[in-house]
Amino acid sequence: MSQTYSGGLVEKLAQAIGPEQVLTGPDLPESACHDWSAEAPGTPLALVTPQDTAGVSAVLRLCHAAGLPVVPQGRRTGLAGRAVASDGAVLLSLAAMNRIEEIDITSGLMVVRAGCVLQTLQEAAARQGCSFQLDLGARGSAQIGGNIATNAGGNRVIRYGMARDLVLGLEVVQADGTVLPMMNRMPKNNAALDLAHLFIGSEGTLGVITRAVLRLHPGVAGANAALVALRGFDQAALLLAHAQKALSGRVTAFELMWNDYYRAVLAATGRRAPLLPDHPLYALIEMQGADPDGDRDGSDTMLEAAFEAGMIEDAALARSQREVEDFWSLRDGVAEILSQWATTINFDVSVPLARIGDCVDRIRAALTAAFPDLRFIFFGHAGDSNIHLVAGPIEPVDPSRPRHRIHRLWHYPRFRRLGFGRTRDRPA
Repeated sequence: MSQTYSGGLVEKLAQAIGPEQVLTGPDLPESACHDWSAEAPGTPLALVTPQDTAGVSAVLRLCHAAGLPVVPQGRRTGLAGRAVASDGAVLLSLAAMNRIEEIDITSGLMVVRAGCVLQTLQEAAARQGCSFQLDLGARGSAQIGGNIATNAGGNRVIRYGMARDLVLGLEVVQADGTVLPMMNRMPKNNAALDLAHLFIGSEGTLGVITRAVLRLHPGVAGANAALVALRGFDQAALLLAHAQKALSGRVTAFELMWNDYYRAVLAATGRRAPLLPDHPLYALIEMQGADPDGDRDGSDTMLEAAFEAGMIEDAALARSQREVEDFWSLRDGVAEILSQWATTINFDVSVPLARIGDCVDRIRAALTAAFPDLRFIFFGHAGDSNIHLVAGPIEPVDPSRPRHRIHRLWHYPRFRRLGFGRTRDRPA
């Protein structure tokens, strides 16, 4: 595109949403071009920050008419490179659309704009005696629009489901600027096709999410949690089934950390080890409730039975909310690992629950043989049949080469014959 035409478009964008909401050239912050991945950014034309749906619609309409690519951005917390700037693109930031419009306790819902930070939503719901149960390590910075666009799972998916299960309705702007108002507020609404669910998990390819109606759940007062050491994944699978049965399906989280991750997070964070770092696998198991003290006997009885049955090798029990948070700080400590290992390569791997252990063993063996100089850590959510793989550190000069080689290894017939699910670069 010619410089003259580009300049003309920038002027139109400034007229549409206000000149202070359009940054170009040296005014465009370099940080806006990156996410948490190692993807090298291009040089964007502009960064635009509309403050409402009408502004998003105007930006997309103008860029569509000019044939310019648009990169939607939240807080750029992903590890997949989806929010990285490309040459000549318009960066569309939703940061200014950070308003909670309504909390309806009677209907159990909240209406929000896409730029709201996840933790802000959680805290607002808690102040009203409710809970918004989507949760992940980047809760303090990730925006709800991005969570919905990636159909985030996270820590509590085993009880409350994916982001898809927590969304009642959406407002979306398509590439040509058309606004689709699909702000359904009812759990059951069969009046028409539920088009909103097409956009959940579409990662911005079908349209930009601008507003959402979110499902709320009853508030919780705290949780009972334990960090347990296991001989391997077979014991983890048995423990999960046992806990779900003993606690009547009230398990809120069941997070797995293999020994490589457990050692790495202790080293990266300097935190005290609740259990010795010489077990093959660790699981963080949690049950939230309105009366955690009253639920404690049931939780302890479940763990005692598991220990007697040989499912558990060792366990540390949280006896306060502070200790629950300390356990979670180990699981959420991946941010410190990523910071110290930079640059890293990160993958999500989804497989049927029963095959997770075999999947990890085979992937580790194959990657270790092919890349003996890289370190690998495995951890993730057993509840949504998903594990995370982080490899690093790699040389920042050309971070794409190991990633491409790992992708090629995955596509080798001898590896694909394992029958495991497709891997994708995704947030950890």
